[in-house]
Amino acid sequence: MKTIVGINGAAGRMGQRLVSLMCEDHELALGLALDAANHPRMGDDIGEVAGLGKLAMPLRADLPVEAHLNVVIDFSMPEGTMKVLPWCVAHRIPLVVATTGHSPEQRREIEAAAHHTALLMAPNMSLSVNVLFQLVRQAAQLLAGKGFDVEIVERHHRFKKDAPSGTALHFARIVQEVMGQSELRHGREGLLGERPPTEIGMHALRTGDNIGEHTIIFSTLGESLELVHRGHTRDSYARGALLAAKFLAGKPPGRYTMNDVLGL
Repeated sequence: MKTIVGINGAAGRMGQRLVSLMCEDHELALGLALDAANHPRMGDDIGEVAGLGKLAMPLRADLPVEAHLNVVIDFSMPEGTMKVLPWCVAHRIPLVVATTGHSPEQRREIEAAAHHTALLMAPNMSLSVNVLFQLVRQAAQLLAGKGFDVEIVERHHRFKKDAPSGTALHFARIVQEVMGQSELRHGREGLLGERPPTEIGMHALRTGDNIGEHTIIFSTLGESLELVHRGHTRDSYARGALLAAKFLAGKPPGRYTMNDVLGL
């Protein structure tokens, strides 16, 4: 039996890739294609929006009562997440939140939904990025208290709206938890004096069509260690989200992570 998936943000760059890859997956079926009401392709067939030809599935903005879904993937904007969240809670539909840039208040509301339905919220859906989260934690544990500075550089396409990326901020939180830095320094300018050991430098680059790169630098006098991830296509994020959806479908209410999906 196929897992029936709804996509919130279906007409976006990531949403279209999800639609395309789902059509190639024998275990998945598209059950709902959602996007913002003001999207210029609203009402069009999502297959044509994604360049696949007709799929007999219109792009819609409303949340139908009659929809029968096993899981929803949210790859939209923060306001899009908050629109679909109460609907998933009310119908007990598991939700994969792949959107980033939520406010602290929105994050608390999303996390509270795990009391009522299965929820997986991740700063990055790439499988290898989630492995890198573990490697960065391990490096921070091994180098803590040994005089290492930490800087994080991320590079994304010119259309990305939030900075630093949610992934970069998650890397920073991991390092802070282990090594204890109290400040995130977003770039530097002017006569700032010597670099204090209590900060993590955060640097966001926005260039062309870059899919996404993250570099975590551990450096001390005489040597440096760099841990790097480079995304080559959006498929790495889309495939991770689809794997998460397969994992989450049918799960009881609760908070799940990509570590659960990967078995870490």
